[in-house]
Amino acid sequence: MKQVLQNLRNGATELTEVPSPLAKRGQLLIRTRRTLISAGTERMLVDFGKASLVEKAWQQPDKVRMVLDKIGTDGVLPTLDAVRNKLDQPLPLGYCNAGVVVEVGEDVTGFKVGDRVASNGRHAEIVCVPSNLCAKVPEAVTDESAAFTVLGAVALQGIRLAQPTLGEAFVVIGLGLVGLMTVQLLRAQGCRVIGVDFDRARLGLARQFGAETVDLESDGDPVAAAMAFSMGRGVDGVLIAASTQSSDPVRQAARMCRKRGRIILVGVTGLELSRADFYEKELTFQVSCSYGPGRYDPEYEEKGRDYPLGYVRWTEQRNFEAVLEMMSEGRLDVMPLVSHRFPIRDAAKAYEAITGNVRALGVLIEYPEEANASSRTQERTVPLPGAAAVSVGGPVIGLLGAGNYASSVLVPAFAKTRARLRAIASANGLTGTHLGKKFGFEQSTTDVVAVLSDPQIDTLVIATRHDSHAGYVVDALRAGKHIFVEKPLAIRMEEIDAVEGAVRAAGASGRIAPILMVGFNRRFAPHVVRIKALLETVHEPKSFVITVNAGAVPPEHWTRDPDSGGGRIIGEACHFIDLLRFLAGTTIIEHKVAAARTSDTSATISLRFSDGSLGTIHYFSTGHRSFPKERLEIFCSGRVLQLDNFRTLRGFGWPGFKSMKLWRQDKGQTACVEAFVTAVRKGKASPIPLPELIEVARVTLAVSTAARA
Repeated sequence: MKQVLQNLRNGATELTEVPSPLAKRGQLLIRTRRTLISAGTERMLVDFGKASLVEKAWQQPDKVRMVLDKIGTDGVLPTLDAVRNKLDQPLPLGYCNAGVVVEVGEDVTGFKVGDRVASNGRHAEIVCVPSNLCAKVPEAVTDESAAFTVLGAVALQGIRLAQPTLGEAFVVIGLGLVGLMTVQLLRAQGCRVIGVDFDRARLGLARQFGAETVDLESDGDPVAAAMAFSMGRGVDGVLIAASTQSSDPVRQAARMCRKRGRIILVGVTGLELSRADFYEKELTFQVSCSYGPGRYDPEYEEKGRDYPLGYVRWTEQRNFEAVLEMMSEGRLDVMPLVSHRFPIRDAAKAYEAITGNVRALGVLIEYPEEANASSRTQERTVPLPGAAAVSVGGPVIGLLGAGNYASSVLVPAFAKTRARLRAIASANGLTGTHLGKKFGFEQSTTDVVAVLSDPQIDTLVIATRHDSHAGYVVDALRAGKHIFVEKPLAIRMEEIDAVEGAVRAAGASGRIAPILMVGFNRRFAPHVVRIKALLETVHEPKSFVITVNAGAVPPEHWTRDPDSGGGRIIGEACHFIDLLRFLAGTTIIEHKVAAARTSDTSATISLRFSDGSLGTIHYFSTGHRSFPKERLEIFCSGRVLQLDNFRTLRGFGWPGFKSMKLWRQDKGQTACVEAFVTAVRKGKASPIPLPELIEVARVTLAVSTAARA
């Protein structure tokens, strides 16, 4: 299928062939008929992409501070790699979609195949959208009108926050798509409205919808006009739908409001406010969040858990429905807002219209009505050009997952091994296709089963969300494939049992048992390799201390969800439990944990090994990001080793060793992958013994459970 993307490096609009997505649990698979370009939001994205690196930095000072902090802790080269990788990722465009349901995911109610729906789906022929972000389109509403639903909900949510009543006077500043729909919706609620803009055509539309207007191009004074409009009392409220860096709209809104008036910011403006204006009038100022309650809440949007109607009357989905009903009844007319129509093949021209000198307003993208449209939903694997040349002897790689870690670390590392990169699978097909083209995969797919059943693939790399790891490992073992799975191996004890059972079954089958390895890369870091060699000369118990400045993660992030990520101890602290297990070289016989009562995970994990060695892991989320993330200290035999952030290793009182420094941080990711690929090629045992993987997995899960108790 075709999808519209933006190149963040240069702002270019691209039309790319990607695999069709799967209908996941709680989602609808939709064949698109029309999409609407949100001229304000999408123009800002395109302009940002076209900006120079300095201009991008100027627009995002918070990101610049993060980059400077990363340079201080990780070094210049890793930071540059991270920035380049971020800018290299294609950005899917669009969020105003109208189409037809072609498949209904599990646990979805209220929708069926054949329903026409409006959603926040992308500019793509096939989209997969959570059901709470979809609404049925009434029969009287055309596909073109339905494509305006999401922007209509943006306007409606701003109005709901303003709480207008019959007969009140309102000003709408900025008469783009959202502003003009705001005018109509306010008029439908019995309000008197005055619209403010520079564009005479848009002002004419506002008058057509029943508003009075102020032409800023002809030096109209919006404050004076609003005072006259309100008979000198001041207007009851102002909705700002403009997009500008200037703070003038907010200042003007404050001056034209009556005492205790309401100002709602729906668009994007500067926010240099005058305290006197707001203080003397006791004005209310509020920023409206997108389509309404539920927006950016993963429980609502991703998991489909609706808010009770009695407590949250207007969610984003119910706002969609209200907008569509207004269209159906003829009280919201969006067809006068359409200025251009382009077929999907001319998507680049559509974006030229909104960024050029052409007076564009509502720009619609049209999608072909195909006789065999249902077959398009089954095109879940696409061949990729430029497959990389490979060395003889394999392995043949199938990769599941194309997230940030896979794109920035795993895929480049496997590409360096000259293994044959057969297939890459991603949930939406987009990231997998981008990575596949960049690193020479033969095909991109959204069909995991196709990868698992491909007889050419002998090695599976798993980089999906944590809750899927163990299941894919078991499936791959049954298929006789070698496995490299990103940590953790599992997030539940029964999953570890299932993996062990699959390993035993594979060994009993009479075939050569496949290699199973977890990506515990820190074992393979050059500093750690040196530490291991130094410790081989010490024949007494050792004391290890690891301090991890993990940093805070937002509560809604999937890694903190016990069901999908397992929590931060399972998801990340397992690295350090494994590292100490490797350096101690003996089994863990006791473990304890003390967890702080903080909003995020902060805990001290204590380990005791069978040779009497002790290990302590301080895993804290409460530090500052400018402080190095990881420090390892080892005390033994009157000597000390100290490793700072995998860049500098120092020895204190260590005969023949003082320090080891690297130009750039190296946590061993490339060496870890190379060791795995070499073992597959040469038929060797796994670089990490299976009993150690199982031991670390069980200890990690036990520690995580105790920390939550």
